[in-house]
Amino acid sequence: MYKERNHQLENFGRIIGYARVSTEDQHLDLQIDALKLAGCSAIFEDRGVSATAKRRPGFEKALSHLQTGDVFVVWKMDRAFRSLKNALNILEEFENRAIEFRCLTEDIDTTTPMGKCMYQIRHAFSELERNLIRERTKAGMEAARQRGAQLGRPKKLSRCQIIRMQGLLQDQPDITPIQIADQFGVSSRTIYRELSRYAKVEERLSINAG
Repeated sequence: MYKERNHQLENFGRIIGYARVSTEDQHLDLQIDALKLAGCSAIFEDRGVSATAKRRPGFEKALSHLQTGDVFVVWKMDRAFRSLKNALNILEEFENRAIEFRCLTEDIDTTTPMGKCMYQIRHAFSELERNLIRERTKAGMEAARQRGAQLGRPKKLSRCQIIRMQGLLQDQPDITPIQIADQFGVSSRTIYRELSRYAKVEERLSINAG
C-alpha cells in the first residue's frame, strides 16, 4: 500500500518522516520501517520524549528541515502532535508553506484531492467545536454573573480595607487570616499576601525608628 502511494508522490519534493517513542525501552522499529516503505528520504527521531515535552529535538529538526513542496509523514497523529489544537496550528502552517502532510495509519493525506478535502472537513468541524465550546463558556459565565457569582481572579484588597485589616490586627491580636478573609470577602491567600507585606513594612519602620 505504501509503495503504491509512493508513485503518486513523485510530483512532490522530499518525503520527510518523523518517529517518536515516549520511553527509552520502547522501540521505533515499527514506525521507521513504515516510514521507509512510505518513501521517506530522511527520518527524524525522538526517543524517550513524551508528546507534551517542552523540547522535542527531533521534531523541531524535522520542522526546520522541511521546505516548500515537501511531504511530512508520521505513523500516527499522536506521534507528532500534543493536541488537536496543536495539530491544526502546525497543519495550517504547513498549508501556508505549501508543505503536504500524510499520516500512515489515519485517513489524513493532503497530497490527494480527496485527502485534502477530508482534512478541510475535519478542520471545519474542529473549528465549529471550538466555537461551540467558546459560546457555551460565555453563556455559562453570563448566567453565573446574573446569579451574582464572582468570576475571574479573587479580588484584591482596597487601600481602605488594608487600613481596616491593620486595625483589626492591632485590636484583635488573636484573629486568624481566615477570619479576616471572611470579613473582607477575599481568599485567605490574599490575606496572607497582605500580611506578609504588612510585616515587611513594620520591620522597615522599626529599623528606621531605631
